[in-house]
Amino acid sequence: MYSTLQTVQIGPLTLTSPFLLAPLAGYTDLACRLLCREYGAGLCFSEMISCHGLVFRQKNTLAMLATVAAERPVAFQLFGAEPEIMGEAAAILTELPIDLIDINMGCPVKKVTRKGAGAALMGEPRLAARIIEAVCRQAKIPVSVKFRSGLNETTKNAPEFARMAQESGAAMVTVHGRTWSQGFSGRADWRMIAEVKKSVAIPVVGNGDVASYQDGLAMMEQTGCDGVMVGRAALGNPWVFQASGRPETVAGRLVGLQRHLDLIATHLETIKNLPRIKNQVGRYLKGLAGGSAIRARIYNCRTFSELSDLVNESIGHAAG
Repeated sequence: MYSTLQTVQIGPLTLTSPFLLAPLAGYTDLACRLLCREYGAGLCFSEMISCHGLVFRQKNTLAMLATVAAERPVAFQLFGAEPEIMGEAAAILTELPIDLIDINMGCPVKKVTRKGAGAALMGEPRLAARIIEAVCRQAKIPVSVKFRSGLNETTKNAPEFARMAQESGAAMVTVHGRTWSQGFSGRADWRMIAEVKKSVAIPVVGNGDVASYQDGLAMMEQTGCDGVMVGRAALGNPWVFQASGRPETVAGRLVGLQRHLDLIATHLETIKNLPRIKNQVGRYLKGLAGGSAIRARIYNCRTFSELSDLVNESIGHAAG
């Protein structure tokens, strides 16, 4: 029987829980990562970071490098398709107080794949190997690779790709059970995760269709994978990392939301990020009776202070 007491060993790095927070563009900023660590995630991943943005010191990219000791261990994810630039970016990241560098070879979004990065690299295994080798040469910390089950239903090459990643120096791989062509639709094929686990000696993390703590345990049982990565199911739901699950009351949800707002106030620029913040906090109340009315008011807030006051007011009403 698997549990969150199971540890995961990635080279010299030990994770105290096998439940990991996926890299999610627009969501897994410092505040989100800290929250999920507090709720039990063994390791949290940054949003994907452009190797070019990092090497050429673009302001928006550098802002994504914020980290604090309380979130460790933490992983930062790189994406790109040029070995030399990826190596240079890894050299920059490895000087930060972080614990793992992840390489994105699974993102299906066109703005990433049309440049040859993300899931497109599954069709270019030789180039992918050069990228992994370049990153590993520069990194002073473990390197992992995240990819998909394959390009499409007829080209599911994840086991071979995993072996290549291991031979190129990766200390861990994460496999999303969907293909590139599926995007985020359809079902994740957990059988491919099991096949990858049989193919390599390094830790294997499964990803795809893990909507609850219980789903994560089931994935580990069915595939033999060493850990599970939770993505979209963690949005507005840090309780996914706990056996008790998400509260089914507005009052219960608002407690987690208030803590998230506290972390946002401490670690994010609230004026610049207000649309992003409203998107994140609105997710806490989805599917609850009375939640839609509060969400509508959240989206109408013009300042972070107004948003915070609304949540405090809602907590008072829910408690009363």
